[in-house]
Amino acid sequence: MNTTTTGSRPLSAARTLATAGRVLRQLTHDPRTVALLLLIPVLMITLLRYVFDGSPQTFDSIGASLLGIFPLITMFLVTSIATLRERTSGTLERLLAMPLGKGDLIAGYALAFGAVAIVQSLLATALSVWALGLDVTGSPWLLLLVALLDALLGTALGLFVSAFAASEFQAVQFMPAVIFPQLLLCGLFIARDRMAPALEALSNVLPMSYAVDGMNEVLHHTEVTGDFVRDIAVVAGCAVLVLALGAATLRRRTT
Repeated sequence: MNTTTTGSRPLSAARTLATAGRVLRQLTHDPRTVALLLLIPVLMITLLRYVFDGSPQTFDSIGASLLGIFPLITMFLVTSIATLRERTSGTLERLLAMPLGKGDLIAGYALAFGAVAIVQSLLATALSVWALGLDVTGSPWLLLLVALLDALLGTALGLFVSAFAASEFQAVQFMPAVIFPQLLLCGLFIARDRMAPALEALSNVLPMSYAVDGMNEVLHHTEVTGDFVRDIAVVAGCAVLVLALGAATLRRRTT
């Protein structure tokens, strides 16, 4: 069956909030997804802390970066699969047949998963700083801000790639294509200026690189630096851009 589209409708706060409420109610009936969203980043950070139990300096150097990466990955996975499930089950087609625009739907999903991202980031940041002893020079609230923006970026990427998958398995397959290259090139394993010139140039256009840079700015500086402002602006801008692309590419049906 050919893909059909709906006419563009202006964003409505009421429709967006209704969509967000529906998504959150669905999440409350899926404890495994809630556990994945809230507990996995916490467990991974805890595991990392004790992997480097004999070298706390190593945990300090990479723990802040992973504090942003873990939420991005989990939000990407859950959002892409949840959105695809809406489409393959026919729910999306029924919703778009109502007075609900694509922008309302995308904004509602972003708002719902954004609320989850706030809780997720609060838990992971609080645990890392006050329980696991992550030593940061800057304010922990700035760590929380970057972690939250990373989670929102993961939500945006998940919404976007779900438009190109025909099954949940295909949605998961996008992770090596979208997430893994960014993970390798973000500067987590080696400084980006020590990479091959072509790879360094590629890393300069990937949003995860700026997420890691932002975390490192908080790790090493007491004040908000110009580089930190640039980094969070890039991450936030990429999230907004990808959400707009997700609304533009949203389809009612997969076939």
